[in-house]
Amino acid sequence: MNHKLSDVCSFVDGRIPVVNLELDNYISTENMLPNKEGITQSAGLPTVSQTQAFKSGDVLISNIRPYFRKIWLADRNGGCSNDVLVMRANDKAYPRFLYYVLSDDRFFDYATTTAKGTKMPRGDKDAIMQYSVPDISLEMQAMIIDTLSILDDRIFINKAINRHLVA
Repeated sequence: MNHKLSDVCSFVDGRIPVVNLELDNYISTENMLPNKEGITQSAGLPTVSQTQAFKSGDVLISNIRPYFRKIWLADRNGGCSNDVLVMRANDKAYPRFLYYVLSDDRFFDYATTTAKGTKMPRGDKDAIMQYSVPDISLEMQAMIIDTLSILDDRIFINKAINRHLVA
């Protein structure tokens, strides 16, 4: 049995003053890395007075050109551009489990297929919330998180070794 994405999370639309942000906690589509590689430091802050807020544990997804597969599980509070979707798990899903579900290529394929526009396609927020997610108990989610987190840690270490070898 499956849920709709809207059954396990919601879009967040809080605001934060830009004066409260730094280059390390401002996220835009420019400093989100493709192919699920996370983020890098922002090159600059926006010139507006407020921007969209996010909290640690939120899942951020670039809403422009979803086929670039830009996603990040926030490990800090901050702000982001309006071209970044901020999704927050509810009591039916752990934030990291939501991140793993949304990191699946099937989600990005779905978001790309349902996107609006041709030159700069944007994800359709209504369609995204209709995405089918597995109905898995919190206990089983925790077990999945434990297993995938171990693999994530090993991947992180291997990438660090590779970067060191290249240097």
